[in-house]
Amino acid sequence: MLPPDNHVHSQWSWDALAGSMERTCLRAVELGLPSVAFTEHADFTAWTLRPGEKVPEEWRPLLAEGVLNPPSFDLDGYRSCLESCRERYPGLRILSGVELSEPHWHASRVGILLGAGGFERVLASVHSAPTADGSGFTEVSARYDDQPPADVVRAYLAETVRLIEQFDAFEVLAHIDYPVRYWPANGKPYDPYDFEEEYRHVLRSLAATGKVLEVNTRVPLHPQVLAWWREEGGQAISFASDAHDPAALARGFRDAVQVADISGFRQGRDPHAFWRRS
Repeated sequence: MLPPDNHVHSQWSWDALAGSMERTCLRAVELGLPSVAFTEHADFTAWTLRPGEKVPEEWRPLLAEGVLNPPSFDLDGYRSCLESCRERYPGLRILSGVELSEPHWHASRVGILLGAGGFERVLASVHSAPTADGSGFTEVSARYDDQPPADVVRAYLAETVRLIEQFDAFEVLAHIDYPVRYWPANGKPYDPYDFEEEYRHVLRSLAATGKVLEVNTRVPLHPQVLAWWREEGGQAISFASDAHDPAALARGFRDAVQVADISGFRQGRDPHAFWRRS
């Protein structure tokens, strides 16, 4: 049996333009997943776009003078859809959830959402970085335009440590290697050993809180990072496709399961639970 997919987006995430909760549930049943968590985006940081940067037509109402302002999370619509899918697919465990971007920067708004949401899966993540001139923020990958790749990754990991230290109301740290998705094709290839000290700092900080590390398969997590997680005291992992459309659900899970097993993390008796170190 494949593990649960604990990080999935549907049409209730503003950036999941091909998302569908109903079709994702159908896909989960076809794959034989024990459960799926719809951890929709709750983004509060406005992004300054790069000059000439094009965005999907659906995002144009979110733009104002070159700044993209993420919309508010439609909690009522999300809940209604979730309940409809639970009724339609009673054999599939469907968890409510949210992915909080930079929650340590937006404590008040995040607190209100969590108080109202009653989510069963809460992920915390970093997607943003300061602009080059410090006047605002932009999506992390934009910093590759004006910074060496190594500096982008180190700054991202340092901000992730600040998230862990300053915000506690989450269960799983999402995509510790997020900047690697956009690593420049030209130049030196990405090598996690170049950032071992920084990765270990994040993992040590996370382990000290008793929280869970996500094994995100959007770009397969390097096995060495998972080995460092165990060495730094990490107790549990969560599998995540980060799917933004039904076809991507559980993508790469078979390989990820093998890596997790080799790294010393095992499935317990409860197929819906996080995998824990053996």
